[in-house]
Amino acid sequence: MTTEQGVREALRTVTDPEIGINIVDLGLVYGIAVSGNDIRIELTMTTQACPLHEYIAEQARAAVRQAAPEAVLVDIKMVWDPPWHPGMMSASAKQQMGWAE
Repeated sequence: MTTEQGVREALRTVTDPEIGINIVDLGLVYGIAVSGNDIRIELTMTTQACPLHEYIAEQARAAVRQAAPEAVLVDIKMVWDPPWHPGMMSASAKQQMGWAE
């Protein structure tokens, strides 16, 4: 059975290629909902102008499908509210960026 935590762990394998940090630690995952065999994920990007949003969404979908092959639906929705800001990053991501906490 697929869980929110399992989906989150799968998404940790998806790295933003411009930054080199996974999308969970970057704070780009706004929501995960698992209902039976349906998985819905809300993602954002660091900016609406990000040229890689489709690529990252497809990588996220593929990672979740690999981790949860029983999923019938893996819906990725791009959201822009609230706007992303660096404060959404995990301590680990900030450390990787060289930002002291």
